[in-house]
Amino acid sequence: MNPVRKQRLIVVLAVFLGLALATALAVYALRQNINLFFTPQQVVSGEAPVGTKMRVGGLVMEGSVVRDPDTLDVTFDVTDGKGTFTVHYQGILPDLFREGQGIVANGTLVSRERFEAEEVLAKHDETYMPPEVQDALEKAGHPGARKDAAGS
Repeated sequence: MNPVRKQRLIVVLAVFLGLALATALAVYALRQNINLFFTPQQVVSGEAPVGTKMRVGGLVMEGSVVRDPDTLDVTFDVTDGKGTFTVHYQGILPDLFREGQGIVANGTLVSRERFEAEEVLAKHDETYMPPEVQDALEKAGHPGARKDAAGS
C-alpha cells in the first residue's frame, strides 16, 4: 500500500473512532440524566420502573401529611384520583406546599407505594398547576382538575 494512502486510512479511521466514542459518551450521559414524569396511576399500575430517578406529580391528599417533630422528615400521599402512593422527603418543604395542592417531586421510586423525593416543587399561585399534573388529573377525571387552571 502506498504510504500516502496508508496515512489517509489511519487518519480516517482515527476520526471515525473519535466520532464513535463521542457519540457513545453522549448517549450514555443523556440516558443517565433523563427524568421522566409519571402520574400516581402509572406508578401504582407498574408503568413506572422501580429504582429509577423520575418526576412524579399529583395532588397532596387531605390529612396525609405527617411531619417528624425531631427531624425534617415528611411523608405525604399523592393522588390523581385513580392511584395513590406515599412520598418521603427529608428537607424543608416549599412555603406554598399544603394539602389539596398540586406538587411535582423529583426523586427515586423505591416501591410501588413509596417514592423517595430529593426535591418537592409546589404550585406558585392560586390558579397555576404544573402542566403534567393538570393533564394527569384531567385524564383521571379528578375533580381537582380545572380546565381554566392550566397555564394561568
